[in-house]
Amino acid sequence: MNKIEGGCLCGEIKYYSKSDPLFTTVCHCSHCQRQAGTAFSIIIGIDRKSLHISGDLKCYEDIGNSGKPVYRKFCGNCGSPIISDVSAAPDLLFIKAGTIDNIKSLRPTKEIWTDHKLDCITINGIKEKHKTDGK
Repeated sequence: MNKIEGGCLCGEIKYYSKSDPLFTTVCHCSHCQRQAGTAFSIIIGIDRKSLHISGDLKCYEDIGNSGKPVYRKFCGNCGSPIISDVSAAPDLLFIKAGTIDNIKSLRPTKEIWTDHKLDCITINGIKEKHKTDGK
C-alpha cells in the first residue's frame, strides 16, 4: 500500500497519507470493542505528520492502560470512528481500518490485547500475538 485514503460513512471526513503504514494490527481491547461496536478493531499505525484530514472531527477523551489520554476521534455527523490519538505514542496516529478506501489490501501482522479476545473469534494468518494485561 503506497497511499492511504479514506473517510467516514457520510463523506464529511476525508483523509490521506502518502506514507506507507508502519504496521497493521488487530486490537481486541475492550475500549476498541465498545468504540467499534464489534469484537475487535483493525488499526493502522501511521506517522502523525503524514496524515492530512479534512472535515471536523469530534473527540472523546478516553484513558489508556498507560494512564495517559487516548483521544478517540470520529465524525460528528455519522459517528464513524476515524483515528485514535494515543498520548503514550506521540509520534503515531492509529487509523480505524474500516474507514480506508482500499481495505482489501490490508494484512494485519499481529494481534494485541488478546486477553479480551472473544472465544469465538479466530484470525487466520496472524504471525505474532501479544497478550496484555488490561481493563
